[in-house]
Amino acid sequence: MIEARSLTKKYGQLTAVDALTFSVEPGVVTGFLGPNGAGKSTTMRMILGLDRPTSGWVTIGGRRYAELDNPLPTIGALLDAKWVHPNRSARNHLAAMAALAELPERRVDEVLEMVGLSAVANKRAGAFSLGMSQRLGIAGALLGDPDVLMFDEPVNGLDPEGIVWIRTLMQGLARDGRTVLVSSHLLSEMALTATHLIVIGRGALISDCSTQAFLDQAVTAGVVLRTPDSSLVLPQLRSAGLEVHDDGPDTYLITGAAITTDQVGYLAAGVGAIIHELSLRRASLEEAFMELTADAVQYSASGVPDGATSDHEFALAAAGK
Repeated sequence: MIEARSLTKKYGQLTAVDALTFSVEPGVVTGFLGPNGAGKSTTMRMILGLDRPTSGWVTIGGRRYAELDNPLPTIGALLDAKWVHPNRSARNHLAAMAALAELPERRVDEVLEMVGLSAVANKRAGAFSLGMSQRLGIAGALLGDPDVLMFDEPVNGLDPEGIVWIRTLMQGLARDGRTVLVSSHLLSEMALTATHLIVIGRGALISDCSTQAFLDQAVTAGVVLRTPDSSLVLPQLRSAGLEVHDDGPDTYLITGAAITTDQVGYLAAGVGAIIHELSLRRASLEEAFMELTADAVQYSASGVPDGATSDHEFALAAAGK
């Protein structure tokens, strides 16, 4: 379990992470989402002790990262797929990690097999494609067989087969009772992978709920009603506390708390309205994300500091560091 309480990180006058409180529970894949510059990478770095919080705290299994005598069996992480000496082979890279963590050497070949790199285990990591580097980084995260796993953009560079593989892997790890936190901008994939979402913007918490509950918050979700009898049915819907949005010729999107097609159909039938279409519309994760984080977008295309590639670097650039 990962637990953060009032976690804050400031760079000069800039607050990159603002009193962030959340828990990442075992047994589910938790997606960690937010616009560029939201504070995701900085938060992950603080979890791993790479950045020191200005205030607040974060623990892994009840202990701060610095208090772990041998971190790899407790938490495995992939933050940067290219963080590896380019002249080392994949096997030597993992063997060095295993030696430092006092893990048996056989574990190296086990994780290479798990990630599909056995055939290239003796090739230089510097010659790997981004997808191969991602697999090597995932192998490093799995090396200690930890209870907690954290991945930052793990599907970058993976082909469709690789994306399905990492999705299946993360869900399997969660089913085993492990804690899995994954950050990604590929929202269509997160909708298939994560069952819980933590969403932040401008360093602050926006949402901490199930994926389905997050989707249900979007205005773009609701019941589609197509009828030539709008003058009859729309006042009835509004009097029931439902919101009505134009959605095309004779077509309306009806929204409201826990709305169902049965509810709209019953109200329409009650006034004798003719119904040409009655269907449920679900917002995509991308639609819900864009809608619910619209006020938290900190860096537009014209406002990104030159050369910044992560929210950690955005924060440093904006603070003049």
